[in-house]
Amino acid sequence: MDTVLLDMDGTLLDLHFDTHFWLHHVPVRYGEKHGLSYEDARANLLGRYERMLGTMEWYSVDYWAGELDLDIASLKEEMAHLIDIHPRVPEFLSRLRQAGKRATLVTNAHRVSLDLKMRRTGLEEYFDAVICAHDFGIPKEHGEFWGRLQRVEPFVAARTLLVDDSLPVLRSARDYGIAFLRAVRRPDTRQPEKETEEFVALDSFDDIMPSGGG
Repeated sequence: MDTVLLDMDGTLLDLHFDTHFWLHHVPVRYGEKHGLSYEDARANLLGRYERMLGTMEWYSVDYWAGELDLDIASLKEEMAHLIDIHPRVPEFLSRLRQAGKRATLVTNAHRVSLDLKMRRTGLEEYFDAVICAHDFGIPKEHGEFWGRLQRVEPFVAARTLLVDDSLPVLRSARDYGIAFLRAVRRPDTRQPEKETEEFVALDSFDDIMPSGGG
């Protein structure tokens, strides 16, 4: 194995921030803006969210700012104190480097979210490359994403590991030929464990911690 591709939200970072942001904080602010109760605002938003799942717009700060007439970037800053790293992530990334593996962050997150989270966590320094799906205009759920990734960040699919909390993303990567795939059992530490179906799941990064040293 030469290359390790790592998702960000739910994989390296606790998904609690995103869950709380989209299911609580945005409905509160949307309700205030548009004169709706929290319950009515949340119901309205859940329907909109569901329609956009799996699309590039779902991950776009700009899209939701325009759609909801809210400053989504500023709202994320308000909740930035909730951004947290999953246990053992920095050590895992350090061990990858010591073991001579190429570590690449591959995320669907919008650049605004990516930059905020990298500032808060300091994880960017551990990566050989950081890839944002918005630069390709296509999310990881689509098979074409992996070909575009390979053109800018060459990897041998048969010698590559992807860790991601999204089953559609893992299936897309599998169909492309990426050989080693791991899901995440608990992306959001405040929620129950996730059913990962056909994929082996990590309880923590201890499960695949390199021994280090070359």
